[in-house]
Amino acid sequence: MDDQKLTPQVIKDELDRYVIGQDDAKRAVAVALRNRWRRLNIKDKLLREDIIPKNILMLGPTGCGKTEIARKLAKLTQSPFIKVEATKFTEVGYVGRDVEQIIRDLIEVAINLEKKIIKEKYISVAYENAEEIILNALLGENPTSETKEKFRAMLRNNELNDKEVEIAIDQKNNPFQSMDIPGMPGAQLGMMNINDIFGKGVKNKQKTKIKIGDAYDPIIQEEIEKIAEKQNVVQLAIKKVQESGIVFIDEIDKIATSSERRGGDVSRDGVQRDLLPLIEGTTVSTKYGSIETNHILFIASGAFHQSKPGDLLPELQGRLPVRVRLNGLTMSDLIKILKETDNSLIKQYKALFETENIHLTFNDDAIERIAELTEKINQDVENIGARRLQTMFEKILEEISFMANVDDLKEVTITSEWVDKSLGNEIVTKDDQKFIL
Repeated sequence: MDDQKLTPQVIKDELDRYVIGQDDAKRAVAVALRNRWRRLNIKDKLLREDIIPKNILMLGPTGCGKTEIARKLAKLTQSPFIKVEATKFTEVGYVGRDVEQIIRDLIEVAINLEKKIIKEKYISVAYENAEEIILNALLGENPTSETKEKFRAMLRNNELNDKEVEIAIDQKNNPFQSMDIPGMPGAQLGMMNINDIFGKGVKNKQKTKIKIGDAYDPIIQEEIEKIAEKQNVVQLAIKKVQESGIVFIDEIDKIATSSERRGGDVSRDGVQRDLLPLIEGTTVSTKYGSIETNHILFIASGAFHQSKPGDLLPELQGRLPVRVRLNGLTMSDLIKILKETDNSLIKQYKALFETENIHLTFNDDAIERIAELTEKINQDVENIGARRLQTMFEKILEEISFMANVDDLKEVTITSEWVDKSLGNEIVTKDDQKFIL
C-alpha cells in the first residue's frame, strides 16, 4: 500500500484484523508510524533531521498482543523489523552480545528484504539468464538456432534434468560444495563466503559438474545477486533501516533494577546504559558501512510483574516517551481471537487437516468452552495470554492428528463435550490452585 494512504485510521483498521482489543496501543503505533511519513515529507531538511521518533513503551502481560502489533506494523509498511530480548544482551566488558549487534542484525534483515523484493520483481529475468547459461554449457559455443531451440524445449520439459554439465558456480550458492572442518573428522561445513568476511570484491567461482535439474537454483541465486548488486541493494537497505527501521525490545522489565531484585548475574544497569545511545541516536559500524540510529523507531515492552517502569534508568524512560498499557485477555477477547482474526488458530488447523481429507468444524459452544477454560487456567496458574490457546488446541486435536490418514475422508465436528473429554484428564486441580495445562 502507498505510504501516503497509510493514515493512522487505516493502520489501526489493518491491525484490528490480527489483534483483538488493545486500541490504545494500536493507536499509539499508528500515530508513530504516520509521524515518520510526515517527517520525510517536511521540505526543510534541517528541521526534518531534528524530528526524532517518539519511541514507545508497551506494558502488559505476555500473550496479549504486544509483539504481534509490532510485527504486523512492520509487515504492513515493508519496514526492516527485528525483535530482540533485552535479557540476551550484557554490559560492555561482559562475555555476551553487545547491544550494537541489534543494528547489525537489522541491516541483514533489511538486505534480505530488499533481495526478496528484487527476486520477486526479476525472477523471470534470472530464470531466462540461468537457462542461457545451462544451454551454453550444454551445447558449447555457436550452436545453430535450430539446435538451441530444440534443447531449450527439452530443458523446459524437464527431459534433461539428469544430464550433467560443467558450470562455474559461486561456491556460496553451491549446495553440494562442502569442506571438512579441521580437527573434527566427519564434520563438514559449507564453503565460507569470503565476501561476508572481507566485504565485496572477492569472488569464489569454481567449475563444478552438476546435474541440470540441480543447477537452476544456484545459478538463479547468483543471477539475483548480480541484479541486486546493480540495483545497489546494500545502500537501499541502509537508507531503509535509517529512515524506517523498527526495533522491538521485549522483556525490557527484566533489566530493570527494583529494590527487591538488586544484584543478579548480569549488570542490568549496564545494559540499560548501553541501550541509551542506541535509542537516542548514534552511529554503529557494520561490515556494510556506518548506520545512524537517530530515526529508527524503538518499541520496548515488558510485563513488569516484579518491577515497574519507574525502575528503569530515568534517562532510558525519557527515551521511551509514549507509554501504553495493554490489558489481559478476557474470555470475550479469546472468543474474538478464535473467530474474527485473519489466520486464526481455527483457520490454521482447518487448513492443516484439509491436507489429510479431514473437514474440521468447531461449534460455537466448543469455541466458548475453549475460551472459558483458557481464561480460567491463565488466572489460576500463569497468565500467558493467547499463547495458551495453542496448548489447548494441540491437546483437543491430538487424537485426530495422530490417527489421520489421507485416504480417509472424514467430517469432524468439535463440540464442548469433545473439548471437556479431551481435556478431562489434563485440567485437574492440585490444591485447587494449579493446573497441569
